[in-house]
Amino acid sequence: MEEQIIICEQQENGVSVIRLNRPKVRNALNTELREQMAEIFNKLNDDVNTKAIVLTGGNKVFAAGADINDFLTAKTVDVYLRHSERYWDAITNCCKPIIAAVNGYALGGGCELAMHADIIVAGKSAKFGQPEIKIGLMPGAGGTQRLFRVIGKHKAMKLILTGDMISADEADQMGLVSEVVEDEATIKRAIEIAEQLAGYSPIALTQIKEVANLGVDMPLQAALALERKAFQILFDTEDQKEGAKAFLEKRSAEYKGR
Repeated sequence: MEEQIIICEQQENGVSVIRLNRPKVRNALNTELREQMAEIFNKLNDDVNTKAIVLTGGNKVFAAGADINDFLTAKTVDVYLRHSERYWDAITNCCKPIIAAVNGYALGGGCELAMHADIIVAGKSAKFGQPEIKIGLMPGAGGTQRLFRVIGKHKAMKLILTGDMISADEADQMGLVSEVVEDEATIKRAIEIAEQLAGYSPIALTQIKEVANLGVDMPLQAALALERKAFQILFDTEDQKEGAKAFLEKRSAEYKGR
């Protein structure tokens, strides 16, 4: 029986866990894996029972980058015709909160994959970097753009131009990760956060994610207007009324996504 290269487990608490499963090649992101990952994200995005998503590579490694074997003979037209942006768009456009649980290497495409998440929980062993320069390439899935927006020009340029790796603690200091935990607690902690989010109103979560992602590239006044409108819209949801009522009654809210 052929081993699955990506595993998706849907839990009863509204959390779905996606695990990359190519341990022999440190979860290298070949085309097949990216295609399957995109299909899974598209499916979970439409699944009403999935409230939050955890993305992990397991206890040893997150993803050590793209599969270099794919680069040995590929020409410009070959790479262009793959339209790999479609695979990344499936993650970018997912309206559910995504928590990346990163142990070991998150390099190249692996670092870019982690940056597609909304929250990154890193184990102390985690190593982040964009080493494409070392094989005569450059990041091609957001490494030059997302890093700039997250950690600023000069920190980003050093990582991109040198190809050097940074530790989880360094990534934390730069603002690249949300928190650092012991390696054995990384996935558990990511699931805990996902469970917490799954208990909130899915409509409110979606609005927060949408406004935050769109607003970052807008002029401040336009982004503030977008935020106000989304805030106002939420007052017409049953979830908002349930949340306020539950708070006043000192009980847990039961959100229905309506």
